[in-house]
Amino acid sequence: MAVTTPLPSSEYPLPGAMNPGLTTSEAARRLLESGRNEIRREAARPRWRLFLDQFRSPMIALLIAASVASFLMGERADAIAIGIIVVLNALVGFAQEFKAEQAMQALRSMTAPRARVLRDGYPIDLPAAEIVPGDVLLLEAGDIVAADAQLLEAYSLATSEAPLTGESAPVDKSIRPTPEGTPLAQRTDRVFMGTAVSRGTGTAVVTATGMRTELGQIAHLLASAEDTETPLQQRLNRVTQALLIVCGGIVLLVAALGLLRGMGWLPVLLSSISLAVAAVPEGLPAVVTIALALGVRRMASRHALVRRLQAVETLGSATVVCTDKTGTLTTGSMAVRELWGSDEEALLRTAASCCDASLGPEGKEGTGDPTELALLRAALERGIQREQIERENPRVAVQPFDSERKRMSVLRADGVLSVKGAPEVLLSRCTSGTEGALAKAEAMASRGLRVLAVARGSGPEEERLQLLGLMGMADPPRPEAIEAVAAARAAGIRTVMITGDHPVTALAIGRELGIVREGDDPSELIHARVTAEEKLRIVRRWKERGEVVAMTGDGVNDAPALREAHIGIAMGRTGTEVTREAADIVLTDDNFATIVAAIREGRAIYENIRKTLVYLLVGNVGELLLMVIALLMGQPLPLVPLQLLWINLMTDSLPALALVMDPARLELLQAPPRRPDEPMLGGAQWRTIFAAGALEAAVVLGVFLWADPAAHLERARSLAFSTLVFAELLRSFIARSSTRIFWEVGVFTNRVLLGVILVSVLIQGALYEIPAVRTLFELVPLPWNEMVLMFALGLIPVTALELAKLVRRWIRLRRAG
Repeated sequence: MAVTTPLPSSEYPLPGAMNPGLTTSEAARRLLESGRNEIRREAARPRWRLFLDQFRSPMIALLIAASVASFLMGERADAIAIGIIVVLNALVGFAQEFKAEQAMQALRSMTAPRARVLRDGYPIDLPAAEIVPGDVLLLEAGDIVAADAQLLEAYSLATSEAPLTGESAPVDKSIRPTPEGTPLAQRTDRVFMGTAVSRGTGTAVVTATGMRTELGQIAHLLASAEDTETPLQQRLNRVTQALLIVCGGIVLLVAALGLLRGMGWLPVLLSSISLAVAAVPEGLPAVVTIALALGVRRMASRHALVRRLQAVETLGSATVVCTDKTGTLTTGSMAVRELWGSDEEALLRTAASCCDASLGPEGKEGTGDPTELALLRAALERGIQREQIERENPRVAVQPFDSERKRMSVLRADGVLSVKGAPEVLLSRCTSGTEGALAKAEAMASRGLRVLAVARGSGPEEERLQLLGLMGMADPPRPEAIEAVAAARAAGIRTVMITGDHPVTALAIGRELGIVREGDDPSELIHARVTAEEKLRIVRRWKERGEVVAMTGDGVNDAPALREAHIGIAMGRTGTEVTREAADIVLTDDNFATIVAAIREGRAIYENIRKTLVYLLVGNVGELLLMVIALLMGQPLPLVPLQLLWINLMTDSLPALALVMDPARLELLQAPPRRPDEPMLGGAQWRTIFAAGALEAAVVLGVFLWADPAAHLERARSLAFSTLVFAELLRSFIARSSTRIFWEVGVFTNRVLLGVILVSVLIQGALYEIPAVRTLFELVPLPWNEMVLMFALGLIPVTALELAKLVRRWIRLRRAG
């Protein structure tokens, strides 16, 4: 057991000297019996596991199989090149996820590192992990409660239970027992692990520790919540399955054609596997990883830490965002929203005179009850400072606030009594100023405001008071959250508020934020007074409807729902460690507007991945059609395996990596979200793939046949090789949009792509000039005028595809007009 330090007994008087706490020996025995007072944390994935997880993809498995097949065929250059792609892809993914894990380690902190308890009749300070059932906790403002406990004494005690229940306002505590089965947020006779003491003092006997606490029970729910495969993973897996079927079909088709033509089984096998390798877009895994990694970098600049690469795109697929209220949609601190009274300055001065809280420098932060801090900030805006009041007119007597009296009063040296409290209590003690006050208080409360009445009198008695007015307080919405909710609605995304707050308060904030509008069903979009189990059920219900669900939260009670959702988003500033570990993304600014910005980023990533996949598959289809048609015509293969690999790796993959860097379109959030069942490649994309691929194949095959392969095979292959390379490089310019012409997109808006194309064209020309390379690729020298001709022929497919865009646009305009 760790060394403990006795505290001065005068600092913490014993609770009536009735409960001296446990003896040291008994505490040691109970610690062995009940275990340490800790919440079990999810272990970080070891580095080797992080690395191996990068290979859990059907596409990676397909590439590994292609690499092994190439090696067995003797095509070792092909096998090594594919292997390098696979390893580089894994390293990029590992680096990103490892960095996120390290960042999460830095965010970890103990919930309550130390606590004060009675042992052997004396107050001592000891590590919170050594608290045991039966210990007597000594509580005061600012403490983090170290375990679940039953109150023995409570003096104006209130705790902030937002991490556990979602309730934004402090909960007043008393020793009066609550009935069995009382909801967690209303158990006023107990304090709970992980909550904070906002005011007052008290003592409590520990009833549960560690995983047996309410916080621990919520942590248990994480085991029942399931990790969900992301929409991007599902769509890419379907594409990979389709490619596997295509590859298998190609192998069988070519094998059958070869055998029918009397070819030997070994040449047939080599040709079949070469074509199957050509069908695989080797650059796709790297493209996806780079796209997600770029999203991670952009998200980091927008105050979001991404723990899992796939999470960025998944957020772009979201159709429902379930969000906590306090601190995410609201500022997380109470503020005076409304004043009612004939003399607002007198109202604020009297309220500030009746406070125990203290503001920090320049009115920021501060210590004490959040409600008092809010009214002190409102007073400071009028130039009224509590410190100045204390200096000029010292206190004579104080009657503190408690849950029984529901009011506080301060008598000062000038004989004036300042009183604040609940309207229903204070109004009955006022003899003037009350006209219309009760109706006004009810109207304020109906709008979700917490109402305080303020009065003054003469002498120490709280009777025959003059009501100065009412103060309506609430945790106000973030201004940027209102805009973000509107942007989400415009993007077809439903915002669902899930909070532990009072239903009236939740609905009022929901209407102010624009979550609930005319014609909406509030029961669908606002859920108040919910428990951790209910949050989990709400997320599951939305998922059962086929929605892609994002869930945000900061409290431990949010963690199971975060794990269950397609994407979990935790608050980095106010969030608990358990919540952050359950999340895919951690917001460092706790701001709902950041989520909407991330949705736009996610949509851009998906759009870039899809258009890049189309670009890659057009090239693969063109190569396949070229080879298969040549075989059907009885011609030799127009390209050798190494030429195919060069096209796939250099002239396909490099432009593809540049394509995923395209900036996000401004209008992305003006479109509805993708349907959850929408495939990565729909009918329009497949039509483009086959039409463009066939066009490329026709042009290249024409060049190959024109060059007379029967007489000059290497020259014909050299011409066909360059034509196909130039056609695919030029096509990358128009692949950036399926509807806009390349100059409308802007040639210089993606300078990386422009640089890649220029460099690739120069490298392609250099292949014919270096003898050793020329021999490796089975090429012959080509004069510059033939290279220019091949470049011009490569423009034919590009020009045809751009004209098709204009024709489709003209047809749409005709139909609309």
